[in-house]
Amino acid sequence: MSIPSIEEFEERAAIAQFDGGCSRRAAEDVAARSQGFPSAEAYWQWLADYVVNRTV
Repeated sequence: MSIPSIEEFEERAAIAQFDGGCSRRAAEDVAARSQGFPSAEAYWQWLADYVVNRTV
C-alpha cells in the first residue's frame, strides 16, 4: 500500500460535505473509501501508525 494523500482526502471530504450535503463524519468516510479504506477511522489510524512506525 502506498501512503495515502491527505490533500486528496481533505478535498474529497470537503466536496462531499459542501456539494453533496453529507455531514463531516459521512464526508470523511466517503473520502477514506475513495483511497481504499473502509472508514475515516481506519484511514486516520493507518496514518497514526505510519507516523509512529515510519513504515508502510
